[in-house]
Amino acid sequence: MIEEQDIEQDNEQDGEEGLYEHHRFLTPGGLKPVRIDKYVQTKLEGISRNKIQNGIRAGAVKVDGESIKPNFVLKPGQTITILLPKPPELGQSIVPEEIPLDIRYEDNDVMVIHKPAGLVVHPGVGNYSGTLVNALAWHLQHSTMPVLPGNLPDRPGLVHRIDKDTSGLMVIAKNDYAMTHLARQFFDHTTIREYNAIVWGAPDPPEGIIEGHLGRDPRFRQLMTVFVEGESGKEATTHYETLEDLYYVSLVKCVLETGRTHQIRVHMKHIGHPVFNDARYGGDRILKGTVFTKYKQFVDNCFAMCPRQALHARTLGFEHPVTGEQMYFDSDLPDDMQNLMNKWRDYVAHRKETIEGQ
Repeated sequence: MIEEQDIEQDNEQDGEEGLYEHHRFLTPGGLKPVRIDKYVQTKLEGISRNKIQNGIRAGAVKVDGESIKPNFVLKPGQTITILLPKPPELGQSIVPEEIPLDIRYEDNDVMVIHKPAGLVVHPGVGNYSGTLVNALAWHLQHSTMPVLPGNLPDRPGLVHRIDKDTSGLMVIAKNDYAMTHLARQFFDHTTIREYNAIVWGAPDPPEGIIEGHLGRDPRFRQLMTVFVEGESGKEATTHYETLEDLYYVSLVKCVLETGRTHQIRVHMKHIGHPVFNDARYGGDRILKGTVFTKYKQFVDNCFAMCPRQALHARTLGFEHPVTGEQMYFDSDLPDDMQNLMNKWRDYVAHRKETIEGQ
């Protein structure tokens, strides 16, 4: 007889860590016919049947790897996999705050916003207010397209994250169904996420694939690192392409195949080209060029012009959770990164003129 098992229960620890929970169950041999929504409710404490049905309709609950309907009747020996947005921790309350949002698109189910550098995404130690989530909580209450109270997601809208000092596009879910559907897309890596980064030096080759498991550095737990042999960490893949080579720095496009914590920043450091002014991963010091005082002053001015890691979430694509339409959004480089590139272009052009004039 097959015994009922909790084969796997864990929280995904990637770039969206803490946002999803992943469960897998094997139905017992003596199981009597039962609808899957009723069965799952007995397995997951404190979850509503409506949330389970939303997960089923969104394709986030599967049986033997196949999508099913809420009235699907289970049989013995079947494997159920469940991916759901993780509910907020007990005692964690979100205070709505009227903080301006740069909204690029909005309908009854989703929003696409442009997050400026410096804005923390989620409340945490040292940042209990003034975050994107606080702003979203206020917006969802006061929007001209309000969400019915019973449809508000547990945690206002988040299905993915970008770092505080990274700018760029994020998609926000406005109801539980959209949140579950989008969470599945991010988990399955079917979304399109392209970043622009200004990095030190010129990658060689100018385009390629960076592969290497990412995990916490065993010596410095606040840092992520690459485990080349894959003996630890989680699989991570970044595709990069050099868009402009200025010798000292380059503008590169990075396409995420996976979405691990600090993935682009760690992968670019791994190949010897840290993101410009990335203090955590060594990009905040001179890594290309001379040691002369005049050059050092120029670089310091560049750091002041873009006082954060020069990384921008430029492009975002996903399937609309209700209409099924492929949505695609693009955003220009923010002013600080654009001005930084212009400053380096002028420097390189001046150096070239000086050399040619000698």
